Amino acid sequence: MTIQEIQEEIVDEFSMFDDWMQRYEYMIELGKSLPLIEEKYKIDTNIIKGCQSKVWVHADMKDNKIEFTADSDAIITKGIIAILIRVFSEQHPADIIKANTDFIDEIGLKEHLSPTRANGLVSMIKQLKMYAIAYQTQLD
Repeated sequence: MTIQEIQEEIVDEFSMFDDWMQRYEYMIELGKSLPLIEEKYKIDTNIIKGCQSKVWVHADMKDNKIEFTADSDAIITKGIIAILIRVFSEQHPADIIKANTDFIDEIGLKEHLSPTRANGLVSMIKQLKMYAIAYQTQLD
């Protein structure tokens, strides 16, 4: 699936819920299904700066696609990174770099987060794109 198709799928899933309590519960469920980062990658250099809670992300390149794994010590944050990893994992670096993240506004996520969590969300996106830029540089 393309990044755009995955984003549309997520928008459809979130539109099934009537209120934000249900959406938060769904995000928590998504967090539980997150491909977990190996303990050896839970190191300071893999922590996303700008997040209130701890979020670790590891990226690996396989067959010219980036595979992300992550974890967080907060359940909502874990759900947020799970959504982003679902969108960006198993994609080519160039596609990640040029991808927009308008779907986040479409599902209303940013407006339903505290300011610090919203900043963390932006930091997560920035970090995933930085990994993509680094891997794209290796391919060029």
